[in-house]
Amino acid sequence: MSWKGFTKAVNRAATGVMQSIGTMEKTVDKDYDEEEKRFKIFEAKIEKLHREAKGYLDSVRAMTVAQQRMAETVDHFYDEGGPLGYAGLQYKQAVEKLDEECRNELDTNCRVTVLEPLGKLIQAFPDFNEAIKKRQKKLLDYDQLLSKSRKLADKPSSDPQAYPQAQAATNQAKEVYDTVNNQLVTEIPKLIDLRVPYLDPSFEALVKSQLAFNEGAFHKLKDIERAFEKAGAGNGGGGLDGKVEGVLQQMRELSICGNN
Repeated sequence: MSWKGFTKAVNRAATGVMQSIGTMEKTVDKDYDEEEKRFKIFEAKIEKLHREAKGYLDSVRAMTVAQQRMAETVDHFYDEGGPLGYAGLQYKQAVEKLDEECRNELDTNCRVTVLEPLGKLIQAFPDFNEAIKKRQKKLLDYDQLLSKSRKLADKPSSDPQAYPQAQAATNQAKEVYDTVNNQLVTEIPKLIDLRVPYLDPSFEALVKSQLAFNEGAFHKLKDIERAFEKAGAGNGGGGLDGKVEGVLQQMRELSICGNN
């Protein structure tokens, strides 16, 4: 940092302190304050949505991988010629297909239609945050010069050029501040309005991608139900709960379980 930059930073810090304790007036722009508040809320929501969408995709990937591992383990319990051997094989093939569809279809669709558009929108946030910081610096410069100018107006200096020079510096600082301030007041609403062309198509694409993936999973697993019916393992005649309870009761009757 140059000496000039260091001096400005010190003066701005001093101005901020004096404004916080009420010894120097602070310029207030309610229109800008409202727009900055809207921007910060918008920024936080978009970044959270991007994280949650990525988290959803990572979770589905993890689920399909876990299903594959579980299917491989289940398949080892059944012989190919056994009543449920074909069901075990079908289940393994179904979850392998689901994992493939997750990687090739759901993953691609979510990235192209949700994550990438949101990511591009997020890339604009640093520029706006830099402009907000710049505005704050220019505002402190203006308020400091305005305070100095007012003091000279109340208590004129022995130098006749002091007040005109202070007034000129104040006007110049205000012009610089107004330029940045007006730009933000104009551009922030435009950025926030992008939520419609960005979020509406992304939301629709997300729902359709989830629907297609879940429908595919339903039909693939539904087909395996027939194998259970053929093997007489369906949940008719007393219900599945009753059959499970019957098996648990047999386990309780084992001598080794009874000892515990």
